[in-house]
Amino acid sequence: MMSQTAMKNQMSKNGGFRQMIIPTIIMGVIAIVLLFIGYQRGGGEHILGLKAAGNLLLQMAPLLILAFIIAGMIQNLIPREISKWVGAESGFRGVLIGTLMGSLMTGGPYVVMPIAAGFLRAGASIGTMVSFVTAWSLVTVMRLPLEIGVLGWKFTLIRLACSFFFPPIAGLIANKLFSGVVLFE
Repeated sequence: MMSQTAMKNQMSKNGGFRQMIIPTIIMGVIAIVLLFIGYQRGGGEHILGLKAAGNLLLQMAPLLILAFIIAGMIQNLIPREISKWVGAESGFRGVLIGTLMGSLMTGGPYVVMPIAAGFLRAGASIGTMVSFVTAWSLVTVMRLPLEIGVLGWKFTLIRLACSFFFPPIAGLIANKLFSGVVLFE
């Protein structure tokens, strides 16, 4: 069994709960307001909304649990030599690695954000992770087949040509302007 001191140290190592208090309160207030509105409208809309939320939770829970396991394992198993590849010392190479990782990443934000947080806590630089998240948002190759099928190859090539350089640029800007910022205490 983990002592209270050990738990506090572990929570501090993992960023604690402080970062999530404000977003949790905001989401709680929004949820309560929407439930109240659904209740006021009548017809059991609040119950239907809760049932839809439960179904979504059942669909997303396995993915979320696995994403958090991956994030936790990344920050604890990746060797401290990570710095030469994606840490502060990695410079432009780390930004390019982050861009490549983000471009190949699958999954939605509930998968990608915990993984990015795991890498940050393991020692990845801010620039590497900014390029990672930006590439995932803009360049992800996993959605190219759908994009080509729906929007056509010309549009897809134009979009890629216009967005391809943003992830490394964003990573370099983050390294230059924010490399000294402490993200997790």
